[in-house]
Amino acid sequence: MSPHKSREPRIMLYSHDTFGLGHLRRSRALAEAITRADPSASALILTGSPVAGRFTFPPRVDHIRLPGVTKLRDGSYVSQTMGMDIEQTTDLRAGLIKTTAEQYDPDILIVDKEPTGFRGELLPTLDLLAANGRTQLVLGLRDVLDEPEVLSAEWERKGGIAATETYYHELWIYGLRSVYDPTSGLPLSRDVQNRMHWTGYLRRDSSSRATAPQRPYILVTPGGGGDGQAMVNLVLSAYEHDPDLSPRAILVYGPFLSGDTRADFEARVANLNGRVTAVGFESQIETLFTGAQGVVCMGGYNTFCEVLSFDKRAVIVPRMVPRLEQYIRASRAEDLGLVRMLDESRDGLTPDSMIRAIRALPDQPLPSEAISDGLLDGLDYVTRRVSALLSEQARQAAE
Repeated sequence: MSPHKSREPRIMLYSHDTFGLGHLRRSRALAEAITRADPSASALILTGSPVAGRFTFPPRVDHIRLPGVTKLRDGSYVSQTMGMDIEQTTDLRAGLIKTTAEQYDPDILIVDKEPTGFRGELLPTLDLLAANGRTQLVLGLRDVLDEPEVLSAEWERKGGIAATETYYHELWIYGLRSVYDPTSGLPLSRDVQNRMHWTGYLRRDSSSRATAPQRPYILVTPGGGGDGQAMVNLVLSAYEHDPDLSPRAILVYGPFLSGDTRADFEARVANLNGRVTAVGFESQIETLFTGAQGVVCMGGYNTFCEVLSFDKRAVIVPRMVPRLEQYIRASRAEDLGLVRMLDESRDGLTPDSMIRAIRALPDQPLPSEAISDGLLDGLDYVTRRVSALLSEQARQAAE
């Protein structure tokens, strides 16, 4: 790579995306905020999401789709690429990532969650960019990763600790320390801890010109939907058991809830005669958030950000496998008065418990009544850090 000359800034974002929509949606929000704050900047997202093409991307933001892999419920992976096993697919992805970095020559690389990438696929690129000495390497972490003991063992096994110590100039944590510390239990050096920046959560807004439905409704969303069957079943059962339950529900299945399970849900929705309506995938789900009287959802990071951003009363039904991330987030948010959580061990996941939770939604406090200062400052903080890193690069180049 040739030395950076005076040129428009280039930001590359890596989003491994083996399950759900969370990593891609977070990277897309960051890219949009960065390019909006600096109209001269461009952003390129590398993503393994099989539904990346169903999203719209703003001007000066593009994406490259990496060959897909699927995460199974037991935590193992299989390749989506015909004729290639998981090792071959990982090698192919690693080569594409490195070649893209060579050609795109980013000023900043922002890596989502996995310090070494999927199965270490990012290491050749990290070596390349570290050797050139010009690209700023940033590791971005969501507010909750997993139980401290589980996370520590996982990072040790994957080489995450060594990679974080060796490669990354900064760590951005997309949350508040007062809510949760995702690095608790990780044996990170004092030097790395000094490179941490707590950004606040990533605010979402509705840029769509579409209008929300006018009749009162609650929004029901299992995120990507791949692990949302239990929650959707619970909501439908509640409306089936209580013919007077209101308001109506708008259910967004998500792109990964499909097949026979989806067909069964569709039949049940039809039998509810308009008290529940459903759509498969909504790339502008923010519009539905704006008009909702309340939300029933799982506990993924992006959905949680939307609940906070649109200041909606919410009932969260967190998943418990393959990791406790959603449960930790939801239970901590409930402790702080931000949401209500349905806890299987405490409340029972029954139609009656969901009926009570939906009926109680109007009496819940709004999230804004619990925490306000800095809670949703994440995108503004990130754009300031990007500007500072680019300025430092320019200063060093001028010396």
